[in-house]
Amino acid sequence: MIQLYGLRMSNYYSLTKALLIEKGLAFEEVKAPPTQEEDNLVRSPMGRMPSIEVDGRYLSETLAIAAYLERLQPEPVLIPSDPFAAGKVIELACHIKLDVELVARRCLGAAFFGQTVSDEIKAATDADLDKGMKALDRIFVGTPYAAGSELSLADFYTYFSFGLASGVTQKIFNRDLLEGHDSIKAVMARMATHPSVARVEAEKAG
Repeated sequence: MIQLYGLRMSNYYSLTKALLIEKGLAFEEVKAPPTQEEDNLVRSPMGRMPSIEVDGRYLSETLAIAAYLERLQPEPVLIPSDPFAAGKVIELACHIKLDVELVARRCLGAAFFGQTVSDEIKAATDADLDKGMKALDRIFVGTPYAAGSELSLADFYTYFSFGLASGVTQKIFNRDLLEGHDSIKAVMARMATHPSVARVEAEKAG
């Protein structure tokens, strides 16, 4: 059985949990906060979450875990078999993570944990988010799914990354990050009712 380490509050933990459910794989959740303690660094070299354990071996980073799960359990397909289509799904996931979510994370502490952030960082974050959203508009399909006609890994990244980024943007800038991005909104709404995602959210709330 796969052990999933982390905390349910983490969007990447939730994303990975949803993938495990989607693939129909047996797994056990192990509560493990992000620390620099040696036992955690063995599982995740930077101490981040989530990580998984498989037969005494460890794997970290959500994209790497997703690639492993796709090979372990090919059905349902979340990364297309066509090489170029697979590349486009990964490209989209990377842009969502790197150009939107990680940009918004600069202000995460100020948005939710009572920390402070300078006006300069706020201004740079706002500008970079705008740039990232414009970049996504060039490659986000959204008819009906993020990368095209089939559900893919990019849809899970869309839901769990934009959930965090939108929350930060609302708190810090008092605006809707998805205003004018109807295709992303539609995917978010569709994924909110998708069974694996709905289970993750229900168990997180519980």
